[in-house]
Amino acid sequence: MSVKKGLRARLFVAALAPTVALLAAPASAGAAAGVITHSSMLRNGVESTNWSGFAASKQAADTFTSVSASWVQPTGTCTGSKTTAAAFWVGLDGYRENSPSVEQTGSDVDCDGGSPVYYAWYEMYPAGSVDYSNLVKPGDVFTASVTASGTSFAITIKDTTQGWTHTQNKTSGSAKQNSAEVIAEAPSDEVGVLPLTDFGTVHFTSAMADGVDIGTYKPAKITMATSGGKVEAQPSVLSSGENFSVAWKST
Repeated sequence: MSVKKGLRARLFVAALAPTVALLAAPASAGAAAGVITHSSMLRNGVESTNWSGFAASKQAADTFTSVSASWVQPTGTCTGSKTTAAAFWVGLDGYRENSPSVEQTGSDVDCDGGSPVYYAWYEMYPAGSVDYSNLVKPGDVFTASVTASGTSFAITIKDTTQGWTHTQNKTSGSAKQNSAEVIAEAPSDEVGVLPLTDFGTVHFTSAMADGVDIGTYKPAKITMATSGGKVEAQPSVLSSGENFSVAWKST
């Protein structure tokens, strides 16, 4: 399975139920080889088959204007030649079922041919994602944000360890801005959700929505599990309303 470099659509298919600056141009990076897509959250009862983390949502005409968080890029463990993928990101939209878009940015660790590949990206779903060519290593500290003003979005990601920052200014006429999320994801390819890269544990800090800790909005705690109920990634509880981790459990 080959992954087409630079084309990674993060499609959050359907949301979970509520129970649950240096301005640089983008460039294709060394993503694992196959058409990988990061999708909308796929429902599986009160769990998700592709998302794990926290998502805050609003009703009716209420909207979010910003989301931000920091995380440490985890180390990926690859097994044989198996193709796997894992993404860590912040975004607006994509959690609720009536949301046709996702505005997001983050980092990945994908396995292809037995070796981990690390890189960062942004995406304005349903447009395909764009990978950055900058160096990313495990242990790098990322800070990222998505800020909305009307139909305009400023999408920023900073690798404070490597010393680079990217900001993209984009527009969307379809964005509902009715959710804000901080997520670890199992991306998809043209066939379906990919096996989740063993990333150990990813630690998110300073998770904020509209300038306050995300816990203010009583966000949904999302566990990633297969349709058969096998847990693949599990979030911790929120600490101080803004800090949490997601632990890999299985592929």
